[in-house]
Amino acid sequence: MTATIVLPCYNPAKDWEHRVVVAYSAFADKAGVFPELIVVVDGSAQTVSEASVEYLRTHISHVSIISYEKNRGKGYAIRQGVSAATGDVILYTDIDFPYTLESTLTVFRKLQSDECDVAVGVKNEAYYAHVPPIRKKISRFLRFMIGAFLAMPITDTQCGLKGFRRKVAPVFLKTTINRYLFDLEFIKSCYKARQFRVEAVPIALNDNIQFSKMHYRILIVEMFNFLKLLLKRG
Repeated sequence: MTATIVLPCYNPAKDWEHRVVVAYSAFADKAGVFPELIVVVDGSAQTVSEASVEYLRTHISHVSIISYEKNRGKGYAIRQGVSAATGDVILYTDIDFPYTLESTLTVFRKLQSDECDVAVGVKNEAYYAHVPPIRKKISRFLRFMIGAFLAMPITDTQCGLKGFRRKVAPVFLKTTINRYLFDLEFIKSCYKARQFRVEAVPIALNDNIQFSKMHYRILIVEMFNFLKLLLKRG
């Protein structure tokens, strides 16, 4: 079974390409497959040097780079990667591979063994110990809202590690939210389709992960996106 890993890339940290190669190699070694890797440069080409791209191409044989000038958001970036993916199993995570290798392998193996069609990484209390207080509050408030108004079996939709079998890709590509709540839109659509097996997979963070700040303007936009999802039929 073939696999694709999609990585959205926006203003990555220094030496990001080295971390990607190490994480990719460790995954390939343990999973027994060499996934297609798609890096989507989300409007930050000025911070992604040709040397970094060449490093990836030198150390990973199955790598593709997609880039565009304007920052469009994580959801938009991952859609570009999924639209180009050829793997039987498609995973997406963050450019710094913040989740443990075992977490990523568990998501992959659930899909590889056909235990589910969509594997959704979910956080536990140990995870929240590493999360800044404001992000913790936002996450828990959103989970409350999802449980109260959307009545979905999985309320933790925003973890940055997910995967799905190829037949689910068209559902992902029909999502329209470009930023924070694209995950929620995707999972909601999977449940509404009533034909996919969606499973929550507990995951863990690596040590010393640095979280980016979330601008208040993004939160305002996402409040309206949540209302759209709430009112959307089907």
